[in-house]
Amino acid sequence: MNEISLVFTLASVHFIALMSPGPDVALVIQNATRYGRKTGLFIALGLSCGIFLHSLLSLTGVSYLVHQHPVLFAILQLAGGCYLLYLGFHALRYTLQHGQATTEQAHPALLLSNKRQAFSRGLITNILNPKALIFFISLMSTLVPADMSLQGKSLALVILWALSLLWFASLAWMLSTERLQRRLQQTSRYIDALCGVIFSIIGLIILYQALVSVTA
Repeated sequence: MNEISLVFTLASVHFIALMSPGPDVALVIQNATRYGRKTGLFIALGLSCGIFLHSLLSLTGVSYLVHQHPVLFAILQLAGGCYLLYLGFHALRYTLQHGQATTEQAHPALLLSNKRQAFSRGLITNILNPKALIFFISLMSTLVPADMSLQGKSLALVILWALSLLWFASLAWMLSTERLQRRLQQTSRYIDALCGVIFSIIGLIILYQALVSVTA
């Protein structure tokens, strides 16, 4: 199989994984519906940059070393699980306490007041997700041969980043059209609650796995 075919296969598997439900998708849905298109697009940029870093670290072998080092991987799991649980807890508490409140009344833990905060929220959510690290290690070790050229690896990095940005930006764009925005604002309480549940469940699973690996 030539490098173009390998990159195409890599991109196809990655794009399918992008569309699966998870904290990245939940983050875009929650914030694009609440804060609008610009915030959603900067979150998409942050998520795609996180994916670029995961891809780069996997291709260079850094992620594999982290995964093989129990203490380092456990620290990443604990950090990621706590962060997702933090987002989930505040989303659920805000929903229960304030119901269908306005953006200006949002809890400080949920409020995104500028582009940098939106970008950082997306970047940190992706980087601290140990599931993403494991996925890219598996993806790269399975589909990328050790003798792949630097040009081929560079092309793969650019395509994975571009696909990620395109998908998350498209999702944010679709959710923030004026007509859909009016409808979604009426159900923002339920969207926040659902995203809070997703963040909390994934965070608890990651923390449980970290504790099991540490005590094993």
